[in-house]
Amino acid sequence: MEHFQELNSLSILVRLIIAIICGGVVGLERGQKNRPAGFRTYMLVSMGSALVMIVSQYISITFGNTDMTRMGAQVVSGIGFLGAGTIIVTSKMKVKGLTTAAGLWAVACMGIAIGIGFYSAAIISCVLIFVLLTVFRVLETKMGQKSRQMNLYLELKNVHCLGDILREIKVNQSKVLNVEITREVEEIGKVIVLLEILNQKNKGHNEVIEMIGGQEGVLHIEEY
Repeated sequence: MEHFQELNSLSILVRLIIAIICGGVVGLERGQKNRPAGFRTYMLVSMGSALVMIVSQYISITFGNTDMTRMGAQVVSGIGFLGAGTIIVTSKMKVKGLTTAAGLWAVACMGIAIGIGFYSAAIISCVLIFVLLTVFRVLETKMGQKSRQMNLYLELKNVHCLGDILREIKVNQSKVLNVEITREVEEIGKVIVLLEILNQKNKGHNEVIEMIGGQEGVLHIEEY
C-alpha cells in the first residue's frame, strides 16, 4: 500500500483510474436523471482534481519547500464556476441544479483525496455521496409530502380568480402565508401567482392541489 502512496507511474495510473471510477459512480445517478452535469462531467471533475494533487505532490518532491495545499485549495473554490452553471431558475420560478452543483463540489473534494493518495477517505466518501443522492432522495420526497407548509405555482385566467381561491383555502382551514403575483399577461389571458400556505388540517399535498386546481379560472397548478 505504501508503494501506491508514493509518486510513481503505477500509483499515478491507479489514482487517476480510481478517480474516474468513483466520479463515474456518482455521475451515473445524475446522468440517469438527465441532469446538466452527468456521467462524463463527474468523471472529468474527479480525475482533474486528482491530477491537480498529483502535480502538487510532484512539485513538492521536485522543488521542495512548497505548499502542497495551494493548488488543491484552488480546486475547491474554483469548482464553483462549474456548479453555478448547473443552477437555473425555471419559468415556473423553481430553482433546479442545487444538488448537482453540490455533487460536483463533493466529487472535486473526493478527487483531491484520491490525488494525494488518501484512498480510504476517497472510497468511503464515494459510497456516502452515492447513498445521499439515491437513498436519501426518496426520504427527502417523503418528508416533503408530510410538511404542513406548501409552495404552489399557479397560472390563472385573470387576477380576479385569486380572491375565490384564497377564500376556498381559508374555508378548508388552511392559512395563506404569502401571495406573490409575479407576472400578468393580459393579452394571452394568464396570470402567474406564487402561493405559500400552511396546511392546518394536515391534508395530503395532492389533496390540497386538487382542491385548489378545481377552482374556476385555474389553468395550471403545481408544487415547487
